[in-house]
Amino acid sequence: MHIISRKALRQFWENYPDSETALIRWFSIVNSASFQTFDELRSVFPSADLVGDLIVFNIGGNKYRLITSIHFNRQKVYIRYILTHSEYDKEQWKN
Repeated sequence: MHIISRKALRQFWENYPDSETALIRWFSIVNSASFQTFDELRSVFPSADLVGDLIVFNIGGNKYRLITSIHFNRQKVYIRYILTHSEYDKEQWKN
């Protein structure tokens, strides 16, 4: 799958260095995969959640949230937000 964009991941881990390993691992797995459905994705990432039309991943042992828009038919993953758990809980990203 084509991830847009890795730059967002890098910018986040520069501010939260303990997220780097988990974000690189997530990127490697998704970048080399070709998921066709949410169920296929969930077989690899069981904690992924569908929230509206976005898919939310737990990163770094549930410390961070990676919020994406995935177009399975086009094999595109758009990174919408990367948040700390407390930022995610405020739900301002839903607006």
